[in-house]
Amino acid sequence: MGRRRVGSGRCFRVGALVVGGILLLAVLVACARQQASSTAPSGVTSYSNLSRNHTEGAVDYAQNPPVGGAHSPQWQNCGIYSAPVRNENAVHSMEHGAVWITYRPDLPQEQVDKLRDLAHSQSYVLVSPYTYRGLPSPVVASAWGKQLKLDSANDPRLEQFVSAYREGPQTPEPGAPCTAGVGSPE
Repeated sequence: MGRRRVGSGRCFRVGALVVGGILLLAVLVACARQQASSTAPSGVTSYSNLSRNHTEGAVDYAQNPPVGGAHSPQWQNCGIYSAPVRNENAVHSMEHGAVWITYRPDLPQEQVDKLRDLAHSQSYVLVSPYTYRGLPSPVVASAWGKQLKLDSANDPRLEQFVSAYREGPQTPEPGAPCTAGVGSPE
């Protein structure tokens, strides 16, 4: 009697299982990285029960800068601004899912450039200097109902905040535009 040879079908099945296992592992690692990058950073303050009413007038917001509340019927176009933008328009952009990054006008240029690079690399980010009531820290990242005060644009929590809250689960009007509003970003 002859010896039975291992068929090529078995080798193919084993190879397919190995390749499938490697692909599954790669998907799991990618998902874990994405989840880690979209986790809220430490130091975020949350606010609730924010009005979503439209108003033509100026609003006296409880937070500085604001994180939500009554706002202009027109949203601010997302992008980079070298001059301050109206709170009421920026709040409407946050209702649509934008992260508004404000900074003190005396922030070192290399840090302003870092903020610009961050805004250039993704949609639904609004960057502007802030002069209204004095910014409580050199850089403040705000999303609807969320805020993070930072001492520097180089703080890694800034990118983590943007990842967690740009068009995030707190967004009242997901999918609404951040273009075709008011303002001409750079």
